[in-house]
Amino acid sequence: MNNILLIIQIVICALIIPAILLQRRGTAMGSAFGGGGEMYLQRRGLDKKLFWATIVLSILFLAISYLNISL
Repeated sequence: MNNILLIIQIVICALIIPAILLQRRGTAMGSAFGGGGEMYLQRRGLDKKLFWATIVLSILFLAISYLNISL
């Protein structure tokens, strides 16, 4: 069982990395740290789906990590 969870965890990790790297840079938190005067743009289309996919994959990764530790 632990081997299956470990393989699933590796696959999810391999999906999270590109999901994070493909997101737009310099939005949202950039102005909080003295960034330029750029406006916050609303996420639309593929950017929004990528954002939500990153959140879902991260939650799945954490849940499987917890299951892997508890078993």
